Amino acid sequence: MNGLGLLVLLTVPGLAHGLWDNCGGSCGLRAPIPAYAPMTYSYGNVAYDYGSTRIVGGTGAKPGSWPWIVSLQHPWAPHLGHFCGGSLISTQWVLTAAHCFDDYNNITRMYVVIGATQFTQPGPAAVVRSVRQVLRHPYYNPGNMKYDIAILELDHPVQCNPYIQLACVAHPTLKISDLNNCWIAGWGEVTAKSAEEGDLLQEAKVQLIDAQLCNTSDWYAGKVHIHNLCAGYPQGKIDSCQGDSGGPLMCQDKNADYWWVVGVTSWGRGCARAKKPGVYTSTQYFYDWIDLNMHEGPVENAS
Repeated sequence: MNGLGLLVLLTVPGLAHGLWDNCGGSCGLRAPIPAYAPMTYSYGNVAYDYGSTRIVGGTGAKPGSWPWIVSLQHPWAPHLGHFCGGSLISTQWVLTAAHCFDDYNNITRMYVVIGATQFTQPGPAAVVRSVRQVLRHPYYNPGNMKYDIAILELDHPVQCNPYIQLACVAHPTLKISDLNNCWIAGWGEVTAKSAEEGDLLQEAKVQLIDAQLCNTSDWYAGKVHIHNLCAGYPQGKIDSCQGDSGGPLMCQDKNADYWWVVGVTSWGRGCARAKKPGVYTSTQYFYDWIDLNMHEGPVENAS
């Protein structure tokens, strides 16, 4: 099914309505899913590359596993129209990467799929929204991937349900280095050397990697910026890759059930290579920018 076919399917009356009136003021929580199975996984290999990225070495996610993750789609994009991921951070705003709009900048043709885990079987709770505006950070530099962060406004709000929930953006006071249950998810490529992208959301557990180690000469040699996080494994094998860009790096709070989106998938060298982990834009670093621009209007409109 191509992206247009999915759009038509999700706009059939009855399929585009949420089950709850609002999100209850909560974020980062995964609602109980009927017949939801426990999360048990065998970890494989994940991958990365400059530009769009995807999950290599992960496993298929169960419906409702990450109810804030969204798919950015465009009719011109291959692989069912998907070109980037994102996180729903309010009922009308999505957090993603600025570089997602380098190639796809016509927002009138763009749409966002929310509440789906599998594109060809989106389920009754999934919805589609058009894009009202895209705000990229004004200092974003595609040459060195600095300030690779953006937010986009949906044409109208969504309603929460067990498959659609809001992400918690990492607060400036959060001590991210203390978080040890961290995951990535996306619809990108599933092997490091093929262009194969599945329509089922993939997920994988990763480790946060010290930024100083990530910047050493045999790793990224100083290319990791102060507003970046590194995550993956020193030996590689599990990582993001093409198609995962803009999607979340998520860590569970140490003292509660909710999850923080601590990073936005940005770039990497290759996919799942040793000493070349995924590089993510820190949401904590840009917390104030995100908050300000959601409430006060555009900085840059990528249209």
